[in-house]
Order: sequence, then structure tokens, then C-alpha cells
Amino acid sequence: MSFSNDVKDELCRELVSSRSLAAAECYGVLLFCNTFSNRGIRIITGSRSFAAALPKLFHRAFGVRFDAIPEDRGRGKLSFRLTDGAQLRKIADALDYDLSTSVAHHINLGLLEEEHTREYFVRGAFLAGGSVTDPRKRYHMEFVTDHYGVSGGLYTLLFDMGFEPKTIARKGNNITYFKQSETIADLLTTIGAPLAAMEIMSAKIEKGMTNIVNRKVNCDTANVTKTVEAAAEQLDAIRRLREQGVLERLPDKLRQTASLREENPELSMAELAASFDPPITKSCLNHRLRKLAQIAAAGTIE
Repeated sequence: MSFSNDVKDELCRELVSSRSLAAAECYGVLLFCNTFSNRGIRIITGSRSFAAALPKLFHRAFGVRFDAIPEDRGRGKLSFRLTDGAQLRKIADALDYDLSTSVAHHINLGLLEEEHTREYFVRGAFLAGGSVTDPRKRYHMEFVTDHYGVSGGLYTLLFDMGFEPKTIARKGNNITYFKQSETIADLLTTIGAPLAAMEIMSAKIEKGMTNIVNRKVNCDTANVTKTVEAAAEQLDAIRRLREQGVLERLPDKLRQTASLREENPELSMAELAASFDPPITKSCLNHRLRKLAQIAAAGTIE
């Protein structure tokens, strides 16, 4: 099951009791569904929870019933139709539409002036024409309609609600979308899906922790590589000193340093400095190792 379906499941768990809010939600559904005209309504959905809620929602809002309830065979999409003239007039009257002319596809903000009606309109729009990507993959939420006026009205509505969407045209459709995780989470909470919002924020935190761990691993790997490369160079210098017969003639401190490095090739500079008795500083150790390399390069003790 997709994350979008999970969100729609959460939105459909409880049917709104207020008739005005139910009407606002249905208004969003109608403007983002497949067909809404003076000849009929057609709503197609792959969400089982939305399909189960639709008949109750429309009856609560307008007192109407669909022509028939589609049989759920467990897969594929479900299609709802409403073509009866009397029932269409009930919806038209509630939404202040004139069925004698073509339905004007735009958002009448005057119908969404009561408290919370805008949130429920957006909720309906998402149920009928919205989707949100699994936050473990990426952050993207969008509303799709083939009506330019509806897309523009949704942009204005969301902006008035404190959100800043972006818009784009894609394959003849108008897309209103968001890509910021915090904005998507806030909008989902606003329309009644706080659990989905929490999942988005949890995914963001998990990604952040993963990035931190990866950066630390990369840093540690780089440090280990530098330690190994430095130790290899130091061991090579010590080998050349031995081959040149110079090692045994070095001062005690340099011979001790060479011996400890050969015995502990895996130690970092800090760890090697601490292994001396008594311990020496990294700066002192670094000076001694550089001196060994210089003597090995010269092939003689100055």
C-alpha cells in the first residue's frame, strides 16, 4: 500500500458530522474528481477507504445517493456515478450552481467562509485528486486537475491559509505542489492527517541521523586511510635505515621511535605518542619521525 493511501485511510477514519463541513469536503472532491458537469458526476478512486466514505459523505452533505455502489473486488479502481437530475439539482442548489449552463470550473471562495470549511475543501481535493510521496524516498505532495481555473483558485486558497505552493503544467494537467517536508507535514495536519505528518517528520529525522553517521564514517575512513599511508611511509623509511646500516647508529630516542613504530604499525600518531614511557607529545613524535625520514633520504647521519 502506498503512503498516499495511508494518508487517505487516516482522513477517512471518521466521517465529519457537520453538514457545512461535509459540503465543503464534497466541493473539493467534485472540483478534483474525474467528471463534474450538468449531465452528471463521475468519481474514480483506488482508495478503498475513500470509496467506503463517499456515499455517506455525499448523503450527509446533500442528501443524495449515487446511481450504484461499485462492487469492491479487492483490486483496481472503483467508479461512482450520479446522473439523476433531481439529485444533481440538490448538489447544484447547495453549491449555488446553475445546471441550465455548463458548470463553471473554478473555486467559489464565498462558499468557504465558515470556520474550517477551507481545510475540509482541501481535504476533499486531496482525496479526489491529490497524492503524497513516501517520505523515505523524497518529499512531494501534489493536487492534480485539468481545469486551469480550479488550479489557480487552489493556489490562492492555500496561500490565504498560510502555505506557499508551486504550480506546473504536466501532460495537459495543472499541478499544485509542495516539496518542503515541514510544509507538507503542516498541511497534512491541517486537513486532518497528523499521524502521516508525524511519519514525515520521523523520516526526516532518520535521514538526518543517517547523513550524520555517513559523514562520520567517511571522516573516520579518511582518517584511517591517512594513518595507514603515513605509517607505511614511516615504516619504509625505517626499513631503508636498517638496510643502509644507519639505524643502529642513531640516537636512543630515534631508535626507540623506530622500534615502537615497527611494533605498532596500526597506531595513530596520538596512540603511538602515548605508548612511550613516559608518553611524549604528538609534536615531539612527529619531529622524530620526520628526522628518521630525512636521514633515510640522505642515507647518512649528519
